[in-house]
Amino acid sequence: MTLFVGLGNPGTTYENNRHNIGFLVIDALINHYKARDVSKNSFDGVLYKSNNLLFLKPTTYMNLSGKSVQAVKNFYKVEIDNIIVIHDDLDLPFGAVRFKKGGGHGGHNGLKSIDSMITKEYTRVRMGIDKPLHRSQVADFVLSDFTQDQSAVLDRWIEHVLKPCQLLIEEPLEKIKSRYSLKNIEVLLQ
Repeated sequence: MTLFVGLGNPGTTYENNRHNIGFLVIDALINHYKARDVSKNSFDGVLYKSNNLLFLKPTTYMNLSGKSVQAVKNFYKVEIDNIIVIHDDLDLPFGAVRFKKGGGHGGHNGLKSIDSMITKEYTRVRMGIDKPLHRSQVADFVLSDFTQDQSAVLDRWIEHVLKPCQLLIEEPLEKIKSRYSLKNIEVLLQ
C-alpha cells in the first residue's frame, strides 16, 4: 500500500492558495486513477483509494496534518517508506520541483506535525512557491492565491508532477530526481 498525502487547508477560502498546492496535486492523482472515496471520520481527512494506492487530503488544517496521516498510516498499516508527502516549499522558486527522503521541515508547520507523529523518513515532493520579500509576510504569502501568471501555468506544473508521483511507487528516488526535478517553471515552458 502506498499513501500519497497532499498538504493544504480545507474549505473554499483556501482552495487556490499557494499553501494548497499539495491538495491540487492530490486532486489530479485522484482524477487520474479514478480513485473512490473511502473516508472515515477517524481519518480526519478526505481519503481516496485505487487498488493499492491511497490519496489523502487532511482536513485538520495544516498545523495538525500529522494527526490525519498517522490515522491512515495505522489503519492501512502503511510502511514509512511508502508514504509520499506533496507540499509547498518557500525555499524554492515558483515552479521548482525537488524530491527527497527525510530531512528537516524548513519551518513548514504541516511537515513539522507529520514529523512529530510518524518520524521524518517519508518521501517528499517539494513544490516551489517562491517567498515574500520579508520574513514577516510569510503567513499572508502562503495563504494568498497564486498570481494570475502563475495560475495560467499551474495545470502544466501539476501535470509534470503526476508522472514522477506514479513512478515513485516502483523506481528508485535517485532516478526520479535526475529525470523530474525542475529549477523553476521556465524549464517547463520552453
